[in-house]
Amino acid sequence: MRYVFVYGTLRAGEINDIIVAAARNEIMQPRLLGRAAVAGRLFDFGSYPGMIADAYAAPVLGEVYEIDDALVPVLDDIEKVYPGVPGLFLSQQVEVEVEGRQMACLFYPVAPERADGRPEIHGGDWVAHRLAR
Repeated sequence: MRYVFVYGTLRAGEINDIIVAAARNEIMQPRLLGRAAVAGRLFDFGSYPGMIADAYAAPVLGEVYEIDDALVPVLDDIEKVYPGVPGLFLSQQVEVEVEGRQMACLFYPVAPERADGRPEIHGGDWVAHRLAR
């Protein structure tokens, strides 16, 4: 088991909902541990966001789930993260606080140079931004 912080289309109700992705692949259902935030900058890539972690930036809102290890390759595939292949998203670890508890979470930020020229999403919430468009 491991933890993952999701801030965009993997969030509940979004097009790549992490719970739906697990069910589609017959993997144990992720357990929502709570809402959380990671300091960073959020960018609009059209139908999905990209985040760059930045300790001096505003919080980016998301959810933290406990997941079965078998779900990681599915998430990597959704985000098109493949070993040795440069892509838009990266697979990294980030420290997240959920209900007073610090935990290391997997998350998928974008490579910083890929956000050049993309509009920044102020407020740090992809879902609120998408709904307001």
